[in-house]
Amino acid sequence: MTPTELRAAFARSLSELYGTEVPAYTTLVEVCEEINAEVLEREGAAAERLGSIQRVTAERHGAIRVGTAEELAQVARVFGACGMHPVGFYDLREATPPVPVVSTAFRPIDRAELAANPFRVFTSVLVVDDRRFFDERTEARLREFLDARQLFPAELLGLADRAERDGGLAEPGAGRFLELATGAFALSPEPVDRAWYAELEEISSVAADIGGVGSTHINHLTPRVLDIDELYRRMGERGIEMIDRIQGPPRTPPGQPDVLLRQTSFRALAEPRRFRQPDGSVVEGELRVRFGEVEARGVALTAAGRARYDADGLAGLPTTDEELHAADLAYYVRDDDGRLQPIVYEDFLPKSAAGIFASNLTSEGRTDAAQRAAARDAGWLQDALGGTLHDPYALYDAERAALGR
Repeated sequence: MTPTELRAAFARSLSELYGTEVPAYTTLVEVCEEINAEVLEREGAAAERLGSIQRVTAERHGAIRVGTAEELAQVARVFGACGMHPVGFYDLREATPPVPVVSTAFRPIDRAELAANPFRVFTSVLVVDDRRFFDERTEARLREFLDARQLFPAELLGLADRAERDGGLAEPGAGRFLELATGAFALSPEPVDRAWYAELEEISSVAADIGGVGSTHINHLTPRVLDIDELYRRMGERGIEMIDRIQGPPRTPPGQPDVLLRQTSFRALAEPRRFRQPDGSVVEGELRVRFGEVEARGVALTAAGRARYDADGLAGLPTTDEELHAADLAYYVRDDDGRLQPIVYEDFLPKSAAGIFASNLTSEGRTDAAQRAAARDAGWLQDALGGTLHDPYALYDAERAALGR
């Protein structure tokens, strides 16, 4: 199996796993497929201007959280076997409310690979030495806890390295890789230390989800829909509680191009978990940390377009493809007939990511803004990954240049 085939199979396997763990996710996928079929029937070829219906139907993005730079480097090896590379640096500590993580997204970076299967995984790593969140005692205990766990078995990492070196895996290695990789992101049945989890949850629900359990897991798995406003309405009709709004740009008027990314989700559901009490006994309980997200994607904005959007929202942008292209505010190429074809926005908006996180938190947490922030930037992340951290604008620029303006 080539990296492309491994990626597609991995996305399917995780989707099946998550559907068994979070049944409402299966409903979400069903509603997305209903709406996408309706939009395709209604709009014809125009419905596929931002990707074929085959791509959109298969499209998923996942989200995971790890605790250390070492765990981040290991997960990069697993995703690397699937042709997924780290793109972008996101600092959610600067969001509202602040979340004590920095993040990147692993995804394909080649246009043909994106068209074949654009599986992405938004991956966050805890910043344990940021004094705005964690005092010295908590940092020390977090480091001890995180250093003692093993998220990814040595066999999985060995298979991942072999796949990247050889350009894929033959059977039975491919099947074993998919089995181990999927299992690494399954919800663990191991009891959670209630007192330690609760201590972290007072600081941040996200910190507790990362540093309060002995494993990682999929936090959400996101299908893509062609009409997210209709999806939001229809999920409510099915009795599934959604968060209070759609994150990202507002809905554009008919005929005006969609830009960037819109996201929403159903609220995190109470899931049964086992807890270890201070006296050593194990009791049944529940946690609310996982939710069902859905997304709609538009055209990628250039750095100038993004600056204008960040300053003024949609009001700061022209309302047609031609005007956006002429002003170099969005990425387009012309097809053989001279028509403008948008380059899809493949990345994420930190405000939206933080908004989704915040809408599903069980605790508002606490921070002390007077304390020292820990230094984290794209350079730190690249060093932690041990490989190239790709700049999204450079990728869009290269794609446009390769295809001609």
